[in-house]
Amino acid sequence: MSISIKNISKSYGKVKALTDISFDIKQGELFGLIGPDGAGKTTLFRILTTLLFPDKGEATVADYDIIKDYKDIRSHAGYMPGRFSLYQDLTVAENLTFFATIFGTTIEENYDLIKDIYMQIEPFKNRRAGKLSGGMKQKLALSCALIHKPKVLFLDEPTTGVDPVSRKEFWEMLKRLQKKDITILVSTPYMDEAELCDRIALITDGEILQVDTPQAIMQAFPKTIYKVRTSETYRLIKDLKTYPKTHSAYPFGEYLHFTSTDENLDPEELIHFLEQKKHTQIEVEKIDASIEDTFMELTHTREVNAHD
Repeated sequence: MSISIKNISKSYGKVKALTDISFDIKQGELFGLIGPDGAGKTTLFRILTTLLFPDKGEATVADYDIIKDYKDIRSHAGYMPGRFSLYQDLTVAENLTFFATIFGTTIEENYDLIKDIYMQIEPFKNRRAGKLSGGMKQKLALSCALIHKPKVLFLDEPTTGVDPVSRKEFWEMLKRLQKKDITILVSTPYMDEAELCDRIALITDGEILQVDTPQAIMQAFPKTIYKVRTSETYRLIKDLKTYPKTHSAYPFGEYLHFTSTDENLDPEELIHFLEQKKHTQIEVEKIDASIEDTFMELTHTREVNAHD
């Protein structure tokens, strides 16, 4: 395994950041850690990149132990933190040269690895890093994380705050890097990005909810799900909460995603209920579950079990 994590826990005072985290990542895999802000993603990244000690548990990165072999991990791992952390007063070229020098290499030696990315920022090589756009900062940070040809690449929420076009370009770059046999662990709060990974771990409140391929997780959704819309979305939410057969109802854009406690529910019964509540322009359509639907359901189940 390229990364192996066993029962990792970490607390900050009385706040539990991670609780018994365990999963493995295969060599050359593009693996996503998916969860909202505060879920524990950054804490886990900092432990795996040897910047933090866990309170308990063990882990290896590229077969190196995170405690005993921390120097080896730092030589063989690339890390792109969530916050832009390069030297903003240095130019693009100066930042790249600096990070290459730290690892005892040169830009030219590993240019083939960063070529596709660097070609996009080369026109700005003399611009100070702090003056770059969000998308260009992202590409520069990725180039600096790759300059020493790492075996494993850690990307902590790399597309947060980046425009949709740059997000798409970034994931295309990751797919190309994966073909060079680099193991990639990427965290993101964006559920739509989960489907771009080979496998994912869903995480919330420092606990892993599920680990599998995105397709398997969506197919395992335990209930029939409908998208529902009427002319009054806010009142629709309130009224569905009073419907006796409602299991869950969450807003997804202009629709609500609805599941019922009755697996044999006739959609016409739901429509009739909404008509009685004076709703108009009613739409009820059966749909396939998304990663976000699954995440919400797993979170709901976890909260119910915690209160039992």
